[in-house]
Amino acid sequence: MSDYKMNRQDFDQYMVPVFAPAKFIPVKGLGSRLWDQENREYIDFAGGIAVNALGHAHPITVNALTKQAQKMWHIGNGYTNEPVLALAKELVESTFADKAFFCNSGAEANEAALKLARKVGLLSGVEGKNNIVAFNNSFHGRTLFTVSAGGQPKYSKEFAPLPGGIQHIEFNDLEAAKAVINNQTCAVIVEPIQGEGGVIPADIEFLKGLRELCDQTGAVLIFDEVQTGVGRTGALYAYMNTGIIPDILTTAKSLGGGFPVGAMITTDKFASQFVVGDHGTTYGGNPLASAVAHAVLTYINSEEVLNGVKERHAHFIKTLEIINDKYHVFETIRGAGLLIGCVLKPEYLGKAKDINNLCGQEGLLSLVA
Repeated sequence: MSDYKMNRQDFDQYMVPVFAPAKFIPVKGLGSRLWDQENREYIDFAGGIAVNALGHAHPITVNALTKQAQKMWHIGNGYTNEPVLALAKELVESTFADKAFFCNSGAEANEAALKLARKVGLLSGVEGKNNIVAFNNSFHGRTLFTVSAGGQPKYSKEFAPLPGGIQHIEFNDLEAAKAVINNQTCAVIVEPIQGEGGVIPADIEFLKGLRELCDQTGAVLIFDEVQTGVGRTGALYAYMNTGIIPDILTTAKSLGGGFPVGAMITTDKFASQFVVGDHGTTYGGNPLASAVAHAVLTYINSEEVLNGVKERHAHFIKTLEIINDKYHVFETIRGAGLLIGCVLKPEYLGKAKDINNLCGQEGLLSLVA
């Protein structure tokens, strides 16, 4: 099946050891299924960590990529290109935003959002308006800035000194937010559903309170929708389920359906604070990535597909509850759309990785948060 003669030991020999991959190596995918080097079949519940929104080798993505690949791959940011303009138009016309900035990943999208917020604070005329409020157990990327904004010290503690001016408080605790968000706050960054933190939805009243606090203090409200975006929750973006509109939204992962691409979208009010040269990227807005992302976004942004996400959510929840009635493993099952987390009961805590490994042995790819 594979054109390469590599094995799991080659990872240990040639790769920097920042990952601990499974012993098997997938070589082919189709729809929701994968096959490894031994032609063993797996059902893919991981989706490349919320990336492969249309599954593997979907004709929509394959056709978009191959068609663009025969035209132009890369042109650089001294020029624009048709696919990126079409993608920007689709994003803007489908959301609250007026402008889009494209990059290669969720971390880069969040980096751009936080940099923009810092400049908004600088230009506000309020001295010292550069503090960022984030939340415990959040995850915003692996660059030094975004890993510092993320509320999980295990990812940042060995890389000090870290960027300063970032304060972490308890997620879903509005009183804690009221205590720290003030006129020196330039941004509040929050996930509508904490993914890495444990698939924890934000309370609507909590998000509403953050919106009001940002309005009162002139802080920028950033929704990190890297995991929740592009149909994952049954809406094109999760903010649409809440009635609360952010100032900046970041998106990646599913946006390219497996092709690396990210974006920061915002209103004219904030986009105009950036000027030529303030921020940039070599690959962002690449014609290949943009063509694929445009195909994915327009396909998913339909009533049929988004309703399908909601229907499958109901099916999964119902069936997981039947399984749990028999085995009594889960404390609760939570999430939205196809971002679903099963919380283990206290007696099974610490066994998540073992269960995940057993899933792989049984032909199911799953994730631990």
